[in-house]
Amino acid sequence: MKISKKLMTLVLTTAIIGTTLAGCSSKTSSTQKSSSDKIQLSVTTWNYDTTPEFKALFEAFHKANPNITIKPIDIDASQYDNKVTTMLAGGDSTDVLTMKNTTSYSGYAFRGQLEDLTTHVKPNVANANYKGAYDYLKIDDKYYAQPYRTDFFVLYYNKTMFDKAKIAYPENLTWDQYATLAQKLTVGTGSTKQYGAYNHTWRSIVQATASAQTNSDLVSGKYDFMKPYYETFLKMQKSGSSMEYGTAKSTSSTYASQFETGKAAMLPMGTWYMAGVLNSKKKGATDVNWGITAMPQNEANGKVTTFGSPTAFAINKNSKQKEAAQKFLDFASGEKGATVLASVGVVPAYRTDVINKSYFDLKGMPTDAISKKAFSPDKIALEMPVNKHSAAIDQILTEEHDLIMVGGSTIDKAIASMSKRVLQEIKE
Repeated sequence: MKISKKLMTLVLTTAIIGTTLAGCSSKTSSTQKSSSDKIQLSVTTWNYDTTPEFKALFEAFHKANPNITIKPIDIDASQYDNKVTTMLAGGDSTDVLTMKNTTSYSGYAFRGQLEDLTTHVKPNVANANYKGAYDYLKIDDKYYAQPYRTDFFVLYYNKTMFDKAKIAYPENLTWDQYATLAQKLTVGTGSTKQYGAYNHTWRSIVQATASAQTNSDLVSGKYDFMKPYYETFLKMQKSGSSMEYGTAKSTSSTYASQFETGKAAMLPMGTWYMAGVLNSKKKGATDVNWGITAMPQNEANGKVTTFGSPTAFAINKNSKQKEAAQKFLDFASGEKGATVLASVGVVPAYRTDVINKSYFDLKGMPTDAISKKAFSPDKIALEMPVNKHSAAIDQILTEEHDLIMVGGSTIDKAIASMSKRVLQEIKE
């Protein structure tokens, strides 16, 4: 039977249209399926059960993105940096990596293990609500992480101890005044002794403070600016107004136990500890009546300089879920994430007047004017500059700090040793 040309053309056209529509239908179905696929995003964390922001952020993000669940890869805080370094060296593909500090961040970035986020975050860099947090993460004009919290050092104090001693609450202190106050607030001996202050063992409390307040550089190889600060801390130790460094080290003393049990009237510590105090009070572990004030300064001129560091999220270059990972970073580091963080007593990197107010509205938070003023220092210098030698320099500075504080070396000899060793490291 002959088939007319018109009929043949009609049949072929119908077949082509049918195939095309079927293809479009298939693609549409596929697209819809991919957009609703269940995605599990893995994120490194530390001490998940006792670090409130992780659970709060993960749950809030999942609520906003029901198809994405987050699996925490939890690591002990004391081993966190070493563990993540080992994971990445082995080609690990955990999607999102939490940057605990800028020292480890710079190491991962220089080794090419983090996704370059520069183009994506450029609009955020100049946003005043981030309070310059992105500046701390810049490496050769590129950005490999997004800050979600920014902590800085303040001086915590026990109001009850000040009241008993009939001493006014501290405000606009110099370092000399801090040492004098600590002496006045020291009471008793032995196991019942109340120290005027507890200066924790971290080198940054001396060195990063000195660097920030003298506008110096911790990776320069020149460290004479540290001497007056070490003299103050050693004087306090010798007078008995602060616990001896060797004792604090050998007994693994914690700043929380010293402050929350009334063993120390003052404590220089980061703003992250505010959430810790709130949690302890909520659990009934302490009844400390507390406040914060600005870190002591060289001069009582009303200007406050302290040091701090951002905590950030980065995307692993080996991640298989980069689009979802980016969505999480944007949520956590933006206004929505900041609101969640403030609700659990964590200082977000993104801050507005509304967010600051919600932070101090939390039950148990000090509401006095001095505490609120301390929350907005004039300058927050970076704890450790982002540099490819940062990790090695940090180790050198820590070793020499230990020697000074236990009396194993004089201040002058240790500073000379720091300079020699750091300059050698930079040359290599």
